[in-house]
Formats: sequence, structure tokens, C-alpha cells
Amino acid sequence: MRDVVLPPDELAALVVATSFAAGLNVYITVATLGLLARAGIVTLPASLQLLTSGWIIGAAAALFVVEFVADKIPAFDLIWNALQTVVRVPVGALLAFGATAQLSPGKQLLAAALGGVIALAAHGGKTAVRVAATASPEPLSNIALSLGEDALAGFITWLATRHPLWATAIVIGLLTVVVVVIRAVGRALASLFRGNVGLVARD
Repeated sequence: MRDVVLPPDELAALVVATSFAAGLNVYITVATLGLLARAGIVTLPASLQLLTSGWIIGAAAALFVVEFVADKIPAFDLIWNALQTVVRVPVGALLAFGATAQLSPGKQLLAAALGGVIALAAHGGKTAVRVAATASPEPLSNIALSLGEDALAGFITWLATRHPLWATAIVIGLLTVVVVVIRAVGRALASLFRGNVGLVARD
């Protein structure tokens, strides 16, 4: 199979956007890329053509159904997201590595590292928001967040194949929001922990 040489902007978008999307929902990201390629909407590099396999798409779709249910159960979604760390981050790195097959091995490894970091940031931001939402007594916030994350993962993946510069700009903006959210939740948890420690000390 003749490999596809992507223009720099499309290559950067594929790395940044799909890594971020994988950090949110790796299964819908893989399935979306595979379906878009099978439909002829996007031409993937030869190193990512495996994603067009019906078995890969089917497995990703089945696992997405599992995640669709598990990710909407308050409290359990935190356990599920913790377990998914070992899936989302490595797959984000592998997608970046495969997308940059046209580059030198050193640059491929750099892209894989960047993809892993971006996937970890998206995953960390998602988990931080879930920690804050779990404190709410009603389950609707978790369900709404999960639906929004699923839709965003699919949308970002699609957008990277049609409007790469827009996809990159949106992901950079979202990464900025993720950093702010993680810091805010971290400060809130630290403050709560200090308050509980103070109460125990006074008792």
C-alpha cells in the first residue's frame, strides 16, 4: 500500500486532535477514524490503516457501548476512568506515532510522547471534572458530562479530518481550560483535606 504524505497542518491536527479525543473517549475516537477512512472521507497513513478493519471498528464500538453505560454511573465512573488511564494514554501515544510514520524515527517518538501527554491532559481534565460532579447529589450532571464528552471526542476527531487548523485551535483552547480546571479542583481538594485534618486535630 502506498503511504500517504500528509501536509504539516493536517499531520499536526491529526496528532493533537486525535490524542486529545482519545484522552476523552478512546473507543469512539478509534471507531470514528476507522469509519471515516472506510467511507473514503479521510485517507489515513498506511501505518493507521489497521483502524479500518471491521474487527477493530467492531471491537471499538462494543467497548464504547460498555463505556457509555459505565461512564454515566456516579462514583463508579471515577473507578472506570481510573482504570481507563492505562488505555487512553497509551493509545493516544500510539495514534500519534502511527500518524507520523512519514517523519524520522526520532520525530515519531517525539510525536508519540506529545500525543501521550495530550491524552493524559484530556483524561486528567475529564477525571477532575468528574470528581467535582460526583459531589453533587443528583446523577444528571454525570450523565450530561459523559454525553458531552462522547460527542466532543467524536466531533474533534471528525473536525481534524475536515478542518485541521480549527481542530488544533479548539484543542489548544480546551487544553488551557483543562489546566485551569485541574488546578481549581486540586486546590479545592487540598483545602477540604486541610479542613478535615483540622477538625480531627481539634477533636
